[in-house]
Amino acid sequence: MNEQDNPIQNSDDFLSAPKIAENYSLLRQIGVFSHIDALNNEIRAYKNLLSGALDIFNHTSIDEIMDATVHQISDHFLPSFIAFLWKPIQNRDEITIKGYQNYQLADLGFKIHSIAPFEPFFRQFPQPINYDVFACELKDKEALRPFKKMKPEIVVPILGPFGLYGIILMGRKLLAGSYSEKELLFIEQLLAFVSQAIKNHLHYEHSLRDTKTGLFNHGFFVYRLNEEIARTKRGKYPSSVIVMDVDKFKKFNDSYGHLVGDKVLETLALTIKKNVRNEDIPSRFGGEEFTVLLPNSGQDVSWVVSERLRKAVAAMSVPWEPSLPQVTISLGIYTFDKDNTLDAEGIILRADEALYLSKERGRNRSTIWSSEGICRRENKTETG
Repeated sequence: MNEQDNPIQNSDDFLSAPKIAENYSLLRQIGVFSHIDALNNEIRAYKNLLSGALDIFNHTSIDEIMDATVHQISDHFLPSFIAFLWKPIQNRDEITIKGYQNYQLADLGFKIHSIAPFEPFFRQFPQPINYDVFACELKDKEALRPFKKMKPEIVVPILGPFGLYGIILMGRKLLAGSYSEKELLFIEQLLAFVSQAIKNHLHYEHSLRDTKTGLFNHGFFVYRLNEEIARTKRGKYPSSVIVMDVDKFKKFNDSYGHLVGDKVLETLALTIKKNVRNEDIPSRFGGEEFTVLLPNSGQDVSWVVSERLRKAVAAMSVPWEPSLPQVTISLGIYTFDKDNTLDAEGIILRADEALYLSKERGRNRSTIWSSEGICRRENKTETG
């Protein structure tokens, strides 16, 4: 095999090849080496991009995805702020906002109630865009009012098959002026991965949620309850289940119509979410019945939670004109520990039995099912 048949394996082989040495000046003059340097820089940039994308996809919660994204972007550009705005429940307008400054979570001092006004624009132009251009082209100027003090520089849409899931806002760079074309390209490519990771997470979350209330669906509740049954058998801490039902719910549908009934359920779901812990699993059982799984919670803790829920619901106001009668709920509680022999269905049935005892004894009550098969504690306090 002669010299011409030997393939060049890497850049060191290339530079040390005799023919290169002979024609070094010419190759340098026509820009071959500059082109090679540019290609190497581009390869490194793509390696960094793929490494960053892999890091983002390795995270399983939306908070972790956003934290990883902030670190990837800030390591390259250090923007004055990054804000994520997204819809946690796809068929509702409520917006969750998470802001960052200098790698840290920060309150950016703005609120927004809907991203719906931005959806027609981003369906037509589904890519990152300069904020000034976006503001100029957007028809609904009033929708931009919350962003005026922030002065964002880049807006990135998160689009999926169900429409606009959210947007990402980036402030100006703290150093070195405006974003270059290459930097904008890197941001667009990186955030394409971010957008897909967030969409995957939201799709997964939506598969676990009841579409009407936004609470977990019953299938996920049972899955988590089975996990908790197994955990209590290995540990020393009990857990509890609360089953609750809207008192005389039929009267809302019959007297005011099904739209009012839906509004009652949606308002009730929000009240439940506000009055349980982050680790608890509130879900819609079906119809007007709801469940809450309370990990690491014995009878005393579950009683406190149940009464807190009961009083919060009795005090809540359902937004409707004319005003509606007071909504109340009845609740049943069952606590299980390492000695439990019931499966998930049996535990829910026991809590349901306690619920119906609450109904029989006058409604708007909490009742605990005891191991002796009787209600150890039952109460009705003032409704506030």
